[in-house]
Amino acid sequence: MFKPEGIYPALVTPFTDDGEKIDEERLRNLVNFCLELGVNGVVPCGTTGEFVNLTVEERKQVIKTVVDEVNGKVPVVAGTGASGTLEAVEMAKYAKDVGADAVLVVTPFYLKPTNRGVYQHYYTIASKVDIPLILYNIPQCTGVWLTWQMVEDLADVPNIVGLKDSSGELKYILAVLEKVRDKINVMCGYDEVVLPALAAGASGAILASANVIPDVWVEIYKAVKEGDLEKARELQLKVQKLARIITGSGAVGTKEALNMMGIKVGPVRLPLSVGGELSYENREELRLELEKLGKIKPKMIKVEYEGKVLEERFMAIGITPDVIRDFKLKIGEALAGQEPEVAHIDLIIGKKDGPVGEAYAKAKAAPSPGHEPLLAILEPDLAVKPTTLIVPTVTIKSMRQASMVYGPAQAAVAKAVADSVADGTIPKALVEDLIIIANVFVHPAAVNRHRVYINNYKAMRHAIRKAVEGRPTADEIIENKDRSKHPFKYTP
Repeated sequence: MFKPEGIYPALVTPFTDDGEKIDEERLRNLVNFCLELGVNGVVPCGTTGEFVNLTVEERKQVIKTVVDEVNGKVPVVAGTGASGTLEAVEMAKYAKDVGADAVLVVTPFYLKPTNRGVYQHYYTIASKVDIPLILYNIPQCTGVWLTWQMVEDLADVPNIVGLKDSSGELKYILAVLEKVRDKINVMCGYDEVVLPALAAGASGAILASANVIPDVWVEIYKAVKEGDLEKARELQLKVQKLARIITGSGAVGTKEALNMMGIKVGPVRLPLSVGGELSYENREELRLELEKLGKIKPKMIKVEYEGKVLEERFMAIGITPDVIRDFKLKIGEALAGQEPEVAHIDLIIGKKDGPVGEAYAKAKAAPSPGHEPLLAILEPDLAVKPTTLIVPTVTIKSMRQASMVYGPAQAAVAKAVADSVADGTIPKALVEDLIIIANVFVHPAAVNRHRVYINNYKAMRHAIRKAVEGRPTADEIIENKDRSKHPFKYTP
């Protein structure tokens, strides 16, 4: 009987641009993208596939389309879970009829049945539908723990062949492996702990991020199988930040990453949204991680400046303009981190002989008490280029507060500017012609200097990129106007 092993992407469900319908062409393209990068199987209609936001007919459409496109190349494990047993049986029967190799059945949710009800749910499905069944534990979504004792009992049901655990609790996986590894296969469903799960004896992984980086997870899986834990460890750490962002944002982050990579899968459906499960800060961080991993391919971007056309190496995606124009005045803003070490940057970039240059001279000549500006420096006597002036947003009232602003925050801003020049975000040819003025917010209660540095670095990097690209655009503002909120509205 089939048992799951290897790397399986928990496929997102591609929608049309308005989110109203399943986009079958996009779904087939996604399946082939994953197949080409060596996945061992695919899972449609799981959590990452937004199954709870699909109608029964839409779920059937997705499963049938995936089975058809895979065409026997790898196993298809169809997500057929439901809060009610009758619907779960119906979906499992349908999956079998259209040719799925197995079904993935999440614990019944919402009404939170007792262990007796959970057991009967799985036993009934397994008894009524002759298809390999994989149990699915994801308590952070369902509110129901599939205890290892319950798994031990269910492992005796003949066609229950595996468990997907998305709890992230390694002690749980180890308990299950101790009890039933000779009966069923255990698949890791939590992207941040894949390597330790595999090293402990898990048979593979079913992952949201395997939509985005299936090749990396396949490499990690093969390295563990071959006993090369050093290579596997290096690869896991390389993708750990991306895995953390996607684990925390689910379908939202996964779809954003795919869309950035040019694999169009459309939006998520409400109540999910960018700016909600995936913060705008993490969206920018996701983009940077994809660049580092080579998933967003660089291309030459034209920069028009005073009649000259410069070309810079730039990580270009759908939100990057093909031509970046007019450095007379550009503005950017970004938020990073949480209180009390939250960082907020407002900045302007412009020519030395323009309005920004005039503002720079005025700020230096007549500073406001408590808001004295200071040049961003990389090290003593080495000012960063372009010349960058930082101005405290909050009135400085103590030496401790001043040390935060004119210490880690200042250093972070300088490093962010230098890195933005190094990667081509700010054209190298213009560094002598431009000035940056950045309003830097450091909370008066901030105490962790390292976190102040990290958050200000992130905020400055994102603010520079947004300024250069002219973001947010009018379309972005209109799209997000109803979801916007002040970051401190609900806190003291």
